[in-house]
Amino acid sequence: MSSAPGRYAESGVFVCFEGGEGSGKSTQSRRLAEWLTGEGYVALLTFEPGDTGVGKELRRIVLSPETGELSDRTEALLYAADKAEHVDTVVQPALDRGEVVITDRYVDSMLAYQGAGRALDVGEVEEVARWATGDLRPHLTVVLDLEPSDGLGRFDERDRIEGESLDFHQRVRAGFLRMADADPDHYLVLDARDDVDSIEAAIRAAVAPLLAQAVHG
Repeated sequence: MSSAPGRYAESGVFVCFEGGEGSGKSTQSRRLAEWLTGEGYVALLTFEPGDTGVGKELRRIVLSPETGELSDRTEALLYAADKAEHVDTVVQPALDRGEVVITDRYVDSMLAYQGAGRALDVGEVEEVARWATGDLRPHLTVVLDLEPSDGLGRFDERDRIEGESLDFHQRVRAGFLRMADADPDHYLVLDARDDVDSIEAAIRAAVAPLLAQAVHG
């Protein structure tokens, strides 16, 4: 994976939640947004794939079991298209306004799922993903780490990606942990099995020092 420094927004704060299926990303991203709002900050809670008009259609294609088999490259490019639209129309404008942007999944998910999970070269996947997002990096990425068999057991029905093999999800987990190990200054890895309140407290403590460049409502 690239050792390039990337681009970090000069206004606003960009926080990303990553991890495997059922790790609690949605819960913790929502809790963080609620806390920030309560503290008077302007927080935007968003997600990938699908939080744009174009993204909704792309999400349907990549996640619906009815889609069936896709070329690995096709799948990666669809995810990249979602990210490009998301950054250009949602994430970057909010950062330019000085808001705290909290996203449930971002580039690391593409690198973990389509890179480490699929039979694609992670470096090539990263080049596409970084180009699609203008190389915009989160100030902090929170990885909620969970054994895949624990996370997948939380679903009665699985979408197209959740339905992949356990080996696939193990590769995804390892991908997330490698990225975090390579850049500890911008990552916080937490055990997703811990108490939700303890996880929330750890996330708040990591986000708090970043808020100097965020606006109040």
